Amino acid sequence: MKDTAVIGIGNILLKDDGIGVHTIRELEKEDLPSTVELVDGGTSTLAMLSYFLECRKIIVIDALKAGLEPGTIYRIRPEDLKSYEKGNLSIHDVQIFDVVRMARMLGAAPDVIIFGIEPQEIGFELEMTDLMRSKIPDIIGLLKQELGFASQEETNFA
Repeated sequence: MKDTAVIGIGNILLKDDGIGVHTIRELEKEDLPSTVELVDGGTSTLAMLSYFLECRKIIVIDALKAGLEPGTIYRIRPEDLKSYEKGNLSIHDVQIFDVVRMARMLGAAPDVIIFGIEPQEIGFELEMTDLMRSKIPDIIGLLKQELGFASQEETNFA
């Protein structure tokens, strides 16, 4: 069984919705342990089921509309998504919950953490807003902390 998959979800054609994919691209420049696999999940969340079946830990990075200030970083578990209204979540978040449920039905129960980032703007454009681009180092710091090789002082999230 693999150890950890970090999956970036999002549509890079829709401005800030691409934060997960853009973060994976930046993570590829980092010196991460060989036990961590980086995955560009694009918008095909359901296609990520194999990672949920094979890995002990899954970390998902995605835009998440939950009503706080743009740029807010959330650390949540799939169980927490039940408390959000479906209309407030991105389609990717709903699919993540479905993938977790499918994996559990198939006998897998990975530890799943979602880093959701409140987008500033979703629209037809390849470039993210400056605010979202500036959050990528924070997301990377949180990821490193989650993986156990960064200090808590380096990171902040909602």
